[in-house]
Amino acid sequence: MTKRYSVTRSIQAAPEVVWGLLANASTYADWNPTIVSIQGPISLNGTVSLVSTVNPKRTFKVNVDVMEPSRRLVWSDGMPLGLFKGERTFLLEPSGSGTQFTMTEEYTGLMSGLIFKSIPDLTESFNQFADGLKSAAEAARS
Repeated sequence: MTKRYSVTRSIQAAPEVVWGLLANASTYADWNPTIVSIQGPISLNGTVSLVSTVNPKRTFKVNVDVMEPSRRLVWSDGMPLGLFKGERTFLLEPSGSGTQFTMTEEYTGLMSGLIFKSIPDLTESFNQFADGLKSAAEAARS
């Protein structure tokens, strides 16, 4: 069983500008209304600890699995033996003079059916994240 959330925005800023915001945890509080706190550098094979407004009592420790500057960032968390995995992908695609930004989170694994029941609807949180990123990137390019 798989559950998935996704959001896409057209951002009038170069992928390098958008990447600069996505890959810098120290600035998330400036533009990302969905984050209560985030610690640790966003670096390949690193671990980032974050607390979100969706579940402010829980700290998520995500592993940075893929870092392709100005193109793709993937982080994940889960349980051993493939019992459950959550994977978030940030994709930046050049589009005219700007960037097509897509963020997708997918949950899979043998226990996913049980765990899905405890995951709230992330649609609004995804929209807030994308809108904050868009506003910050477009302001930074000016």
